Amino acid sequence: MHRFGATTVLRGADMAVHRGEVVAVTGPSGSGKSTLLHCLAGILQPDEGEVWLGAERIDRWSEARRTALRGSRIGFVFQFGQLLPELPAVENVALPLMLGGVRRAAAVEQAASWFGPLGLAGLEGRRPGQLSGGQEQRVAIARALVSAPEVVFADEPTGALDSETGQRLMELLAGLAARTGTGLVVVTHDAEVAARCDRTVTIRDGRTAPVGVAAAPFAGAEA
Repeated sequence: MHRFGATTVLRGADMAVHRGEVVAVTGPSGSGKSTLLHCLAGILQPDEGEVWLGAERIDRWSEARRTALRGSRIGFVFQFGQLLPELPAVENVALPLMLGGVRRAAAVEQAASWFGPLGLAGLEGRRPGQLSGGQEQRVAIARALVSAPEVVFADEPTGALDSETGQRLMELLAGLAARTGTGLVVVTHDAEVAARCDRTVTIRDGRTAPVGVAAAPFAGAEA
């Protein structure tokens, strides 16, 4: 359960993500999709319930420890990117690595390797204000992937993209999940994006209704 003031946003939400699995979270606006994603990623602490990553219950951790977790084992793609405007795109992507202690040159080299696969080649030196909304979102996705996290949470990752680019991006993300065992949870309103996922969890009035069954979860929450 999670509340904002007197408003209960999540009430009995329960879901899990498995290694290499791509899960869509769908539902009407205001149903609690983004709040659930923020609880799963440790950005918010649920008022009641539990959040686990493997054998570790992370909702009990301090904010500093949960923040460090998102720079290493968890990747997060915000709905509107949230890039740092003063940094070029490649340094925005490299930031989680540098904060984790990787030297700048090595971090930038690793970050630059994502620009080609995401259709961003040649844009490494541009700042967010010099990029389109769709380009900014792909930079944000690269930032979430660069540290090879165990699970990635993405809030409407294709919302700023045209349909063809969005489909290519989902193919890339799904392929990455299958190859590396990374779990991927995608909040989306796009039925075509949801159709490319392994299963769908719907949320309405703060409650989840899973569609499809999988085994051996390594990350999940009950709130």
